[in-house]
Parts: sequence; structure tokens; C-alpha cells
Amino acid sequence: MAEGGSGYVRRRVLYAALDGEQRMWTARAPQRAAVTLDNYVFTDRTHSTDGLAPLGIMPRRKDVLLVEGSIFVEPSDGDLRRIEGRLSKAPSFWTRRVDIVRRYERMEGVRVPVAIESVAHLLVAGESTFKMTYQYESINGQRVGTPQPRRPSRE
Repeated sequence: MAEGGSGYVRRRVLYAALDGEQRMWTARAPQRAAVTLDNYVFTDRTHSTDGLAPLGIMPRRKDVLLVEGSIFVEPSDGDLRRIEGRLSKAPSFWTRRVDIVRRYERMEGVRVPVAIESVAHLLVAGESTFKMTYQYESINGQRVGTPQPRRPSRE
């Protein structure tokens, strides 16, 4: 609904991310990125400061959809709240490393992404920061909000 920053970065990063997400859903590839035993080895991590229970995740294969790092879940029910780490495979020759944080919430009983932040370390351009938030009007036909256009922040 709103975007700002470098036109080059928006074309090469934002639009590429949105196109990639669309292709993933069209190809029914979300199971390739699912946080499951098929995709990850899980390890214990120390207690986090935000009250969530952390688990280490190590991808079973190199894939641009998989993250090496940690997941943070609700201790009471194991509901996923956040994923933090580094993409296990760089998306291109020009992108050396991508650090990522994905945040989730439950709405109408469905876990949905609410924010994604990444820092891509690009070969020529240096660091590029990407932030995207999701606002939902409906989930499974249930009205959950009224998204409004926002002006991009100048961080």
C-alpha cells in the first residue's frame, strides 16, 4: 500500500521478494519452507528475555527458503511467534548473506505473518535493509481489520 526508499532496491529486492512469494504459493512450495522435522534439525537454546521459548534450527539442506538460526515459540502451547537467523543459501551471486527476522501472530485461530525484516549483504552495494508489515482485512472469510495506506517511514 506504500513503499519508499531506493527505486533500484525496491525493484531488485522488494518486488523480487513479492514475486518469489507469489511463485512459491503458485508452485505449492510452502511445505519446502515449513518448520518441520523434514526440513530442520532442532536443538535446545537458552531462555530468551522476551518470555518465549527458543529452539535452534539447522536446515537439513541448503535452500533460499530455509533459515539457520532460532525459532521462538510460546512456552504454553508451542505456537510459533518469531524466526531469526540467516538464509541457508544466498539468493544470488550478488547477495552474499541475508539475515532475517519473521514475526507471526494468531488471528481468528490462524497463524499469519505480521512482519519481515531482512538485511542483505550485497557484493557491490553493501548492506540493504528491507522491512515489510502485513495488515489483514480478512482471514478465511472472517473480517479482522481495515488496512489503511501508510506513508513510508524515513528510518
